[in-house]
Amino acid sequence: MALPSSSQDRIRSTPLTRIAELAGTGARVGLNYLKYYGQRAVSPDTAATGLRQDLDTVNAKAVYDTFSRLKGGPLKLAQMLSMDENLLPSAYAKQFAQAQYSAPPLSWPLVRRTLEKEFGQSVETLFDSFTPEAAHGASIGQVHLATRAGQKLAVKVQYPGVADSMRSDLRVVKPVALQILGLREEDIAHYFEEVETRLLEETDYHLELSRSQELAAACASLAHVRFPTYYPERCSRRVLTMDWIDGLTLDRFADGPASQAERDQIGQALWDFYAHQIHTLHLFHADPHPGNFLVSNGELWVLDFGCTRAITPEFHAKQFAFLNPELLEDDVKFEAALRSMEVLLPSDGPVEQRKVMDLARESIELLSRPFRTGRFDFSEPSFMRAMYEMGDANRQDQTLLSLRGARGRAESVYLNRAYFGLFSLLHRLRAVVDTVRS
Repeated sequence: MALPSSSQDRIRSTPLTRIAELAGTGARVGLNYLKYYGQRAVSPDTAATGLRQDLDTVNAKAVYDTFSRLKGGPLKLAQMLSMDENLLPSAYAKQFAQAQYSAPPLSWPLVRRTLEKEFGQSVETLFDSFTPEAAHGASIGQVHLATRAGQKLAVKVQYPGVADSMRSDLRVVKPVALQILGLREEDIAHYFEEVETRLLEETDYHLELSRSQELAAACASLAHVRFPTYYPERCSRRVLTMDWIDGLTLDRFADGPASQAERDQIGQALWDFYAHQIHTLHLFHADPHPGNFLVSNGELWVLDFGCTRAITPEFHAKQFAFLNPELLEDDVKFEAALRSMEVLLPSDGPVEQRKVMDLARESIELLSRPFRTGRFDFSEPSFMRAMYEMGDANRQDQTLLSLRGARGRAESVYLNRAYFGLFSLLHRLRAVVDTVRS
């Protein structure tokens, strides 16, 4: 069978070859920025703005092309960064958004080799049929449709070399990411360690299998939330086999002709799913992009538990204490709460302290709106617009950017990501949900 024109018939799978390709891309990006700074020095302001936009476009394509070829940690990082439209310059956000949905798939010979290496059996012995073309390609692995005993199965096959190269990939990617984001390494070191830990977990499909089964059982009572059945005998550290679910990805459902009642039902299921995990289980699905959810016959199917995060009761209590409006009105208690969450640092002077406290109040007031009303209409454009505008203002605030030190506990990275993703999905659904339910 002829390979699709967009498929890859090879992937750099050793740390050394991956480092070489990433380092080469980083060097090209760095050289382009040096050229820009030289041209900017002799150009008027309007021309310099145009030069920077052109530079970002060229660099963003070069970076994304490399990340999509290598897959794994680099492509997953692009996916994470693209979820917040205000985190990246627009050229990078546009390029990296592709990582949320699909990546060029690997060719059938590479997939067959992986399956037979993992199980020591031929593909024909493992499955009655196996579709060579990938149904979906993502950052860590790609999904194929197979059958066995009349049952349609989704088989997720991890890309070769991804697990072994994750740490070295991220070490080389870090300077490129810092350059794009305009951040200092010392200010985000503990966040980057958190991201590395979670990404390493995503390469362990044994862990994903156990987390999938654990969370599916713990959430089984939730209305309109469903989970595929997994087949452990055809799972390994690099392969996951589960039921194939026919349905629409959440973004396609949201952009389609669904009625308001249908949107509200799926939106409520999504809200209840996250509320139960975070507030009851203290273990949650931390990768809320639309490709990880399907809608079928009015039910929300959760497909991927590769990225999960556990939080302690102590962290949960401190984090959600900020929903109490009385805390925001008491400067002494508010300051103490921010220090306990490491948002305010011992090194902050009076000016820095006031800046951080004012920004924290503004952020909490905005982000807590859905929790305060009891019933929230996520179709209201002003809510998400205010979030984007606040993020954009913060990204350009030179006083804020000059603040030094790593702020906030590492646990907050994925909790914030979960809520930002949840709010974005509910906004796209235009759903009205009950945010306080017994």
